[in-house]
Amino acid sequence: MRRLLTITLLLCAIYGMAQSVDIEKAEKIKADDSYVTGEGMGATLEEAGNNAIKNLLEKISVGLRSTLDVQQTVVERNGESNVESVVNEVVNSYTQGTLRNTDELCLATEPEFHVMRFIKRSEISQIFSEREDRVKDYVRGAVAAEKKGRIDNALRYYYWAYNLLKSIQSPSTVKYEHNGVQCFLLNWIPEQMRDILSKLKMETASIDKESGEVELLATYDGKPVTSIDFTYFDGTQWSNPTAAKDGMAQIEMRPNSDISMIQIRYEYAYKKQARQDSELEMVMNIFNGFPLPQANQNIKVGSKGDLKKVNKQFEAVVQQESVANNTAAVEEADSKTAYLECINKVVDAIKTKKYSDVRELFTPEGYQMFDKLVHYGNATLIGNPNISFYNVLDRVVCRSIPMKFTFRNNNRSFVEDLTLTFDDEKKIESLAFGLDQAAKTDIFNKAVGKWDDNVRMVIATFLENYKTAFALKRLDYIESIFDDNAVIITGSYVKQAKKTIENDKYLENKEVKYNKLDKATYLSNLEKCFKSNQFINVRFTDNDVSKLAGGQTFGIQIHQDYYSSSYSDTGYLFLMVDMNNPKQPIIKVRTWQPERDPKVNSMFSRDSKDWGLYYGGNFQ
Repeated sequence: MRRLLTITLLLCAIYGMAQSVDIEKAEKIKADDSYVTGEGMGATLEEAGNNAIKNLLEKISVGLRSTLDVQQTVVERNGESNVESVVNEVVNSYTQGTLRNTDELCLATEPEFHVMRFIKRSEISQIFSEREDRVKDYVRGAVAAEKKGRIDNALRYYYWAYNLLKSIQSPSTVKYEHNGVQCFLLNWIPEQMRDILSKLKMETASIDKESGEVELLATYDGKPVTSIDFTYFDGTQWSNPTAAKDGMAQIEMRPNSDISMIQIRYEYAYKKQARQDSELEMVMNIFNGFPLPQANQNIKVGSKGDLKKVNKQFEAVVQQESVANNTAAVEEADSKTAYLECINKVVDAIKTKKYSDVRELFTPEGYQMFDKLVHYGNATLIGNPNISFYNVLDRVVCRSIPMKFTFRNNNRSFVEDLTLTFDDEKKIESLAFGLDQAAKTDIFNKAVGKWDDNVRMVIATFLENYKTAFALKRLDYIESIFDDNAVIITGSYVKQAKKTIENDKYLENKEVKYNKLDKATYLSNLEKCFKSNQFINVRFTDNDVSKLAGGQTFGIQIHQDYYSSSYSDTGYLFLMVDMNNPKQPIIKVRTWQPERDPKVNSMFSRDSKDWGLYYGGNFQ
């Protein structure tokens, strides 16, 4: 008992000495003008720490009030401008990120906890500098997306960049080099967004007055738009968000209504997706943005001659959807006829909703997928597709059938083009949602003359099957394509990754928020996600495919938009896929991150496509 008492007294003495050292250190820091400090009391250490952060922020706000340029970013509330309120909220937005990592000293535990938080003044400037870098990263993403015709991403990134821009110290001085010209972003971003919106055009291609179904041709700068989101007024109310893909859109007006003009509104703020980033969400809630009347458009329904002209353009876009360059097309006339007869029967079954009539055209697994797909959402066909058939190993792939899916009690609709794969007995064994035209062009034009011609189709088909597996909730398929020892990383940046033999090449021991899961845990989490969502839709908004030196292993970097009935996000997906057995691609590594991380692959310049992304490093 005496020994225990001695140890207890010794520990108390050591703790008291440590606390005395902290108090002495705190006094030196408070006397040093290079630091800003904040103190807080509380019943718990966490409460005291939060109060200390609050006090620190108040002091930072006072110091920044004279230097933060908010004259152009003042928010009007109840008809009054409140500069002080805006400054405080802007500074508070940094608590979601860097300012949470301030140093802390515990000065007392009784009668209540007493905590001091502190930060060097030089680090405060660095915090603003990091947000400026983030603004420019969004701008780079917007510029790249606009080039590919992915206008939804271009508008979204510009708008997010603009809001973050207004929250840094001197937004009016921030420049960005574009095509060799230095541009002031505060004026340049709105100009870019207005210019993009002015080049967007929707035209009526066909109208079914009885059903109210309208097909629209969506173009950007005279070419089919790769992707854009919009809402429309159906005669009574504004619709939920609707997607146009590869120039194709379909809307539903009031049946038997007299349609002479259709009002649409392009989406650009994407506030729901911004919720994944609490820092961005806070900033977007502070500022009002800027007026974009160009986001509203009236589509005039033309004469019969006008409709015929636009419909001809629309059908050309629909037929282009089936084209896959640099791949082997089915040449035998008899085979093509047999496949086409099968596809026509499937199309008729979808139109009449007599799905069981075509059961014999499918393998058992194929029909199960077909049944899930036609019940994925209310499925309708778009246009008159031009069907093309391609040889892939001992299989034949059919491209493609454009369709629109809407969901009861939910807030989105999607356009997808359906691809089908036939087995060696000419039965449909699988179905998938196709990649967009820009993604297909990237893949089918990749490494021509260097890669085996089958490889490009295998990669495209694999990616289509992968994203469709989430839509159809095919847990069995996802389980089959992951290696039992796959490195699986989900989430955002959290802690220092520990180097191991298996992840050393991919994580590079960077400080990163992540969850490393084994295959069983990943699949268990997916199963819960599938059960809790009415629908899931995955869009690959960009992709870059590279080959590992030697063998048939590929690194696939994807920019992914994820939508479900309860959640949506955007981020970067990396897959390392072993395709040495092209009939059974296997994922060896799967990582996901919400945005580019300065600590990852920092040896690249910020203009590099690989900067800030998890990547193997030896892909060619």
